[in-house]
Amino acid sequence: MFKAIQINKDDQGYRAELTQLDDSALPEGDVTVKVHYSTLNYKDGLALTGKAPVVRRFPLTPGIDLVGTVESCSSEAFAVGDTVLLNGFGVGEVHSGGLAQRARLNSDWLIPLPEGLSGQQAMSIGTAGYTAMLCVQALQRNGVTPDQGDILVTGANGGVGSFAIGLLSRLGYRVIVSTGRPEEADYLKQLGAADIIERRLLSEPGKPLQKEQWAGAVDSVGSHTLANVLAGTRYGGTVAACGLAQGADLPATVMPFILRGITLAGVDSVMRPKADRLAAWKQLAELVDAEMLAGITREIGLEQVIETASDLLAGKVRGRIVVALD
Repeated sequence: MFKAIQINKDDQGYRAELTQLDDSALPEGDVTVKVHYSTLNYKDGLALTGKAPVVRRFPLTPGIDLVGTVESCSSEAFAVGDTVLLNGFGVGEVHSGGLAQRARLNSDWLIPLPEGLSGQQAMSIGTAGYTAMLCVQALQRNGVTPDQGDILVTGANGGVGSFAIGLLSRLGYRVIVSTGRPEEADYLKQLGAADIIERRLLSEPGKPLQKEQWAGAVDSVGSHTLANVLAGTRYGGTVAACGLAQGADLPATVMPFILRGITLAGVDSVMRPKADRLAAWKQLAELVDAEMLAGITREIGLEQVIETASDLLAGKVRGRIVVALD
């Protein structure tokens, strides 16, 4: 038997509960993993509370991230005892995921734990840090360098935002951040933010083309915020978009694209090819250290997950939540 969070939807309604399961509850897969750490992401919060239709198969264990030790593997991909890492691939949505002490998975979804990172550190990074790294790499790939000007990060207090600030500042970029929580200014400056602007300056409808203010941006908010970010991007700049905290709509015009030649780079972390995952995690292992993670991360147990998920969606959580399964 092992402990797990399980989500059900039936005549009694939609509910998440901490329970005990056995191996018969594990889904199909060629790798069985003893899970050491998982995380609590925004998507996990939506799944646990039922605020959005994230979970599409019931019953199901949420958790889009995990790190653990291989207990058995019927393919040649991994050996017993290997430490492996997972982000995405529909795990925690259509396939039971990391908020349990055991998981059964497809070996194609896993990569080895990057050298130089512990399991706890890898989950401190998690999908949020991995997505932030993919966004930073999108800016780099499009030629946005530190000497070209400031980089804007929206949703600065969230997991992706926090990591984007830290990664960009360590790469030599000057970072401006947008937040609706000015009381967190010291936290954001410790991560590397040079300037802080109020969220309302971007979250309300604005002009389709505005003063050129930043050379690039990492946006996890969407909607009017992303439209205003695009409108304020300098000629030839790049905006990496990876989220929809404000909304999935994009009330913008083509003017920033055809008059300033900017690039809107969509960043998907769920189905990313393995080569991209390995490259992102390699760079993360080089840039991230224990000091940076300590300022971003809080650890909880499985018993605290459901309550913390509600706090996460209410905007009461900053940075990253790591869930210890041992």
